[in-house]
Amino acid sequence: MHSARDLLIALARRYSFGDVGALAPDVLGEGAHAARVASVCEFGQRLLTLDAEDFAAEIDAQTVPGDLRRRARACHMPQTPKEQPRGALDTLRPAYALLLEVIEVRWRRRELSPMIAAVHICSEYLPLLAFEPALGHAGDPVRWPEGLRAPGSRFGVMPDRECDHTRAERSAAQRTLRVAVEPPPGWRAYFDRQHSQVAGALATCAGRCRTPCQALAWVPDLDDLSARCRVALAFAETPLVRLRHAAPVGHGFGVPSPEEVLEAWDRSRAALSKHEAAAAVTADDGFPLPGLPALFSAVAAAPLAPATLLADVAAHVVELMR
Repeated sequence: MHSARDLLIALARRYSFGDVGALAPDVLGEGAHAARVASVCEFGQRLLTLDAEDFAAEIDAQTVPGDLRRRARACHMPQTPKEQPRGALDTLRPAYALLLEVIEVRWRRRELSPMIAAVHICSEYLPLLAFEPALGHAGDPVRWPEGLRAPGSRFGVMPDRECDHTRAERSAAQRTLRVAVEPPPGWRAYFDRQHSQVAGALATCAGRCRTPCQALAWVPDLDDLSARCRVALAFAETPLVRLRHAAPVGHGFGVPSPEEVLEAWDRSRAALSKHEAAAAVTADDGFPLPGLPALFSAVAAAPLAPATLLADVAAHVVELMR
């Protein structure tokens, strides 16, 4: 017969951090030990729900091991223009590794709506992953290259009939060039509403602009960047990403079944594999959506694999409860 503590351990191994944290005081008793378990679980729940604003919350400093906090901080989105370290604005690769782990965990738990939401987040910021080798960072508005403002550049210029950006993308591009000098509330509002639009604007510049300007004249290998951006744009239009609109997190009330997700991914892979830069998407690598890590690696021009951050947090919670 299993004890209540055994059941908590089983829940922790299933990444049910919210449930474990809520039940810990009842099972372990009120006190510092239960409070520590609950705090670590709160940390794990933030990672699982991709609450990137709070990955570096000070509440964790005394209860979460330093290695786990450092790895989470690498995925953190800075909340002010001057915050250090720069986390996901320095490089998006740790964040995409975490996203892959979240997708894998959600699939195993058959939580398909949050899984598709994570896939949608991947699609929104994938162009910045493509731009990272050229920029030397992951789209940090504090460090945009001067070339974006070079003579002849239409990036952030409003209005401009020759530019292929949508009105929303032009507005976001204009804002990103000045948001570094705004106070923290303006900085946070920009990231809440416009940063993903900037990612799309940059992808358009590199991957499908019909009337190129001088905005990307500073890029050393524009042909390579263009190919990877076209893959990022194509991923955003795949049947898999469009499933979001059939889920409660989108505009409907249905939740896709596992069979529907896999069928949509099969069709997505077929479309993506037509791009030479995305040929690796056909790899059968054991991931729930086979080839997705290889696709992100191709766009990033760097190897990417699912993180083990959630698994290590769960292992730490189990250790605390033994």
